[in-house]
Amino acid sequence: MTSTPRESDLAALTAVLPPDSWTRDPARIAPHLVEWRGAWHGRTPLMLLPKTREEVAATLKVAHARRIPIVPQGGNTGLVGGGVPDETGRSVLLSTGRLRRIRRLDEAGRLMVAEAGVTLAEADAAAADRGLRFPLAIASGGSATVGGAIATNAGGVHVLRHGNMRALTLGVEAVLADGTIIDELRRVHKDNTGYALTPLIVGSEGTLAVVTAAVLQLVPRPAAFVAALVATDSVDGALAAFLQADKRLGVQLEAAEFFPRFGLELVLRHIPATRDPFAAPHPAYLLLEAAGEDPAALAKAMEDLLGAAFDAGVIRDAVIAKNEGERRALWRLRESLSEAQKKEGASLKHDVALPLDALSAFLAEAEAFIAAELPGARPCIFGHLGDGSLHLNIQAPAGADTDAERAFRARWPEVQRAIHDLVVAHGGSIAAEHGIGRLKRAELARLGDPGRIDAMRRIKHALDPHGILNPGVVLPPTDDH
Repeated sequence: MTSTPRESDLAALTAVLPPDSWTRDPARIAPHLVEWRGAWHGRTPLMLLPKTREEVAATLKVAHARRIPIVPQGGNTGLVGGGVPDETGRSVLLSTGRLRRIRRLDEAGRLMVAEAGVTLAEADAAAADRGLRFPLAIASGGSATVGGAIATNAGGVHVLRHGNMRALTLGVEAVLADGTIIDELRRVHKDNTGYALTPLIVGSEGTLAVVTAAVLQLVPRPAAFVAALVATDSVDGALAAFLQADKRLGVQLEAAEFFPRFGLELVLRHIPATRDPFAAPHPAYLLLEAAGEDPAALAKAMEDLLGAAFDAGVIRDAVIAKNEGERRALWRLRESLSEAQKKEGASLKHDVALPLDALSAFLAEAEAFIAAELPGARPCIFGHLGDGSLHLNIQAPAGADTDAERAFRARWPEVQRAIHDLVVAHGGSIAAEHGIGRLKRAELARLGDPGRIDAMRRIKHALDPHGILNPGVVLPPTDDH
């Protein structure tokens, strides 16, 4: 591959597309070259804007023949550098944002065939018209797309009940690097006609194929939700409360979200129209939500749960949302944590997962490391307690100026390495739901199973022999083509 695409290469790509399916306008391209947190900035001479799978296939056929690197992008809500071109300017950006159709909604089968550019919120709204729901819920759902969620195997707050994107994707339509179209848009749950390619493509971060559509699993839309915010003394208390909720509420329990007092203080400081639901502060909080068909029975089940947990000394206080407005207010406290951290200043972020029985020991060791190695740093550890997925974020010391924040960020490589070592030692994953991207590929090489990485390389080479799809993402640096 050349260092930058030749004009003849760019002309060949645009020649197979209608004039409105590509742009070289820097102002139009610019928003697609910076990730949400501002950590990754890239360059590209051309952005492709295909409207159909055939247009995607035509462009990839040209790119494969001319060995032009292609970076697929969905809603650009990624956090690990996997969805923006790098700074060299050698890659062409392919946005799936104009693949916008919902092709089919099967009410009886509880399935939806949606194109890659449909946002998660739009998919859910379309399902709602039929009394159904697309249950993948992430804070960026208004911008994040079906294609992007598939690429990263997105998780969110309802994995506890409904699983991640891989569990919710029955099949995909995708285009391989050479322009070959794969159609696995099966609307059946049992299909053993050879190798299943969909589970492989889900979570591959655009390195194996460009997803153009998918069959999504829908679920009945509940008649009622009940949310409660529980105050506890520690993560151990929150975990004990979750285990009681899981036992008592069973399949009605949809979410169990943990966050610390420091995180709540950041939200109250930086996010307008928020308030502390409790009269007194507590060290840790657990947001529980259940869903069902009988509002009164659901509310009573939650009240009984909280009463039993309080009597057992597991929780210190609790508030139950009495209406939809109060429910949304409780969720806003949890969902605003990332925005509040961004406004507070520099932080070092980690997206990890731990077995539940290792969570307490891991957090104790991680917090001890932070206290010893980063004096004054403020841990803000929150996440999806029900599935062990944590955002282990470390805020710079209070009052840090620009130079101090710069020095704090410079500690990122050694801190990441130490945190990941602890994660692996406790049987966890260094990439829970954001993916590997460019951010963690060296760590994958250091900590990943060599046999597994070799198998991944072989798969990549078989499906993308010239390495044009999202180069520099996922696979360790030694695998660059």
